[in-house]
Amino acid sequence: MAIYYNVKGISAGGTSNTTELTAPGSESSISTLNIANVHASANATITLFIQNDPESGATNTYNIIKEVSIPAKTSLLLDDKNIFKYKIDFGLYIEVAASDTVDVIIS
Repeated sequence: MAIYYNVKGISAGGTSNTTELTAPGSESSISTLNIANVHASANATITLFIQNDPESGATNTYNIIKEVSIPAKTSLLLDDKNIFKYKIDFGLYIEVAASDTVDVIIS
């Protein structure tokens, strides 16, 4: 089953530039992730990363892709399952620039 997100930066009406796609501790099996820039003329800048949330409060963050620019009206498809094989205590997050809006489909 696919999961859908409409991710908006804070200047585009969102509440944060970072959105949790899968929570730490949740079991997820991701085989593809599609990120679509829905803006008609502006590029979207995104960072996709995993991060844990230990009780100690000191998080570990690892970037999958960092500050990648997706041209207007195009998509970025990540379809290698091995990219999304990480320990269950990590969650998957996306960060967009403040004025960007992207649609994310996880399957």
